[in-house]
Amino acid sequence: MVLFCACKSLAQKFTTHAVKRGETLASISEQYKVSQDDILKYNKEIKSSKQVKANTILVIPLEVVREKPVANTQTKIEEKLADPIEQEEPIGFTSYKVGKRETIYSISKRFNITEEQLKKYNPFLYSSPLKKKAVLRIPKYKRVKADENQVSEDNFETYTVAAKETRWSIAHKYGITIDSMVALNPLLGSNTNYLAEGQELRMPKKAGSSIKNQVTELFVSYVVPPKMNFFQLEKKFGVKSDEIIRLNPEIKERGGLKEGMTLRIPEKKVATGDVNTENYNFYEVKPKQTEFSLTRKLGISYEELKALNPDLQNGLKAGMVLKLLKEQKGEYEVRNALVLDKFNLIDSIQVENKPKIMFLLPFRLDKMDFENTANSKDTIDSRKDSKISLSLYSGALIALDSIASLGVSVDVKTFDNQLDLGTTRAILQKENLVAYDAIIGPLDVASFRETAVRSSTEKIPVIAPIPIKSDLNMSNLFFSYSSEEVLRRRMINYVTGQMNEENIIIIADKDNKTASDSLLAAFPKAKIVKVIEEERNIGIVRDSLSTNLSEDVENWIFVESNNYKLISSVTSILNSFHNSLIDPELSKKKVVLKMFTTNKNGHFDNDKISGSHLSNLNFTYPSVFKEVSNSNFYRNYQNRFGDSPDRYATRGFDITYDILLKLAYQKNLISVSNLVGETEYEGSKFSYKKSNSGGYFNQASYIMGYKNMRIKQITE
Repeated sequence: MVLFCACKSLAQKFTTHAVKRGETLASISEQYKVSQDDILKYNKEIKSSKQVKANTILVIPLEVVREKPVANTQTKIEEKLADPIEQEEPIGFTSYKVGKRETIYSISKRFNITEEQLKKYNPFLYSSPLKKKAVLRIPKYKRVKADENQVSEDNFETYTVAAKETRWSIAHKYGITIDSMVALNPLLGSNTNYLAEGQELRMPKKAGSSIKNQVTELFVSYVVPPKMNFFQLEKKFGVKSDEIIRLNPEIKERGGLKEGMTLRIPEKKVATGDVNTENYNFYEVKPKQTEFSLTRKLGISYEELKALNPDLQNGLKAGMVLKLLKEQKGEYEVRNALVLDKFNLIDSIQVENKPKIMFLLPFRLDKMDFENTANSKDTIDSRKDSKISLSLYSGALIALDSIASLGVSVDVKTFDNQLDLGTTRAILQKENLVAYDAIIGPLDVASFRETAVRSSTEKIPVIAPIPIKSDLNMSNLFFSYSSEEVLRRRMINYVTGQMNEENIIIIADKDNKTASDSLLAAFPKAKIVKVIEEERNIGIVRDSLSTNLSEDVENWIFVESNNYKLISSVTSILNSFHNSLIDPELSKKKVVLKMFTTNKNGHFDNDKISGSHLSNLNFTYPSVFKEVSNSNFYRNYQNRFGDSPDRYATRGFDITYDILLKLAYQKNLISVSNLVGETEYEGSKFSYKKSNSGGYFNQASYIMGYKNMRIKQITE
């Protein structure tokens, strides 16, 4: 009975097949004696037989091998006892070092032995768990010769994952799908997309034995024209006539070359080598794209594109994956080395989607006397929370009008939480939060935390419209205001890309040591001008700045402070040096200065800081906002409210319009945020990135600068 049960075991094996021109899923399934559905099962990125294209590498599940049942004769039992897997003694042994995440099961499958056989020759496995770097004895058996469809380990190789490589980059390197890669490496199925450096994968060998610098044989179809002969064919394609005849049996059958024949011609090409996500980005060609539209989007000429992607000489085809240099810029954004088209949400909305959103803002109606208009106005002007809330909401109302004009119906509820945690709790308890698609607000940390926690179980997105410093990183939180760290990094990257041999100087008070350290890390040769901080005074020594200025190159000065007195003083001193002679006796060169900061906080807007000085210094800074001028939003706001929108009104419009467009496209803001790239509206743009611990943080910003007494966005 034991022998009978053992004979019922199944052994699923795989091989790979490079699709040739003219082959179909039906012909491939017939060749390997497996069904088309079985092939599609292990190549899930191919949805139908129509998607099987030449040069695609498929994972082919071979027929399930079943042992023959044992008969009640001594002869049959003896045959079974001779089975190499169950009874035969090994003819030798080999050593194998255990790699990361390997198991007894995976190793036994790798070497085509049973788990019991592995334990038998490594007895410590009976009592101790398998450990990384353990050296195992692997038994070798005499095997019967496999048939032509039997998998051979010679068809596979072990690939070691390098730093920063992804499933996608490795699968693309080998020309197989991610699903096929998982089929060959079952342990990947239960893991995340994360691959550990040094992890070993079982991958199919490409023709030419090595993944690097290999020569891959491809084929082109060629229709024989009138009066064509073998000499002309050899000259045209560089292929011997006997090779052409071998690949095209029809030539012999029809007694030579005939006009109108479709020939299969081999084409030798040197592969471009490893997929290198450090130096290259990749773009998948979309249906109906033309050479003109593609080169305009990618910002590169077609000849340059062909130099990077030799396959383009056979024509541009949908689904091709093109390689681009990392530094290439165009009308696109990049995520994880993949070039993404900028998403047009307006063209993608579904009018049958009806978003429901809640505004939870501290309007402070409890502090207003509505019978006394002057009193209410004074209350609003004196209370920052009321003023910000009303500005945000006024902009949101214009957004609601705009989305309605697109045919989208929105259900809106607005509440005044009065900047009070108790009031917030009462509102949230009363409302059925499951019915909402998003909540905008509150503004205070305590109420925001309460709203986030209550909404997290149902994954209702909660959007912070202004900066909120919170240690909460739940997956349903959206921080729309780019952080100081993001802005600082953006500014440093901008300056790094613009600088040549400029003289960098840093002026930072003790409260901005983080910014100073970041700047020094980016610009190790930067000079430091000490800030003198006394109980009542703060400033720098003019001579100390003077000795650090250069008359040979431009001086780029970073001012990092939250103190308007220091900012005003430094700005005034810098302006006095600007275009002034350092030493008229020795030189006629002029000092050229530019002023920068990585954090333009509200203190830079103080009335005591001269706008003309900032303009003279071409003051440049990163910003979440850009200035809004004449636009549809601007005009609609003036028509409705009789006043120009401030930055909070513009912000309210941008945030609300962005959320409503995304919900009109798909009623799941979290899902859409993972699909849609950067979006931009009147005065803000949004590019949400999920943090490792949860929560979505806006990574988008602008570089703004003073010029000729005006503030303008700087195009990089």
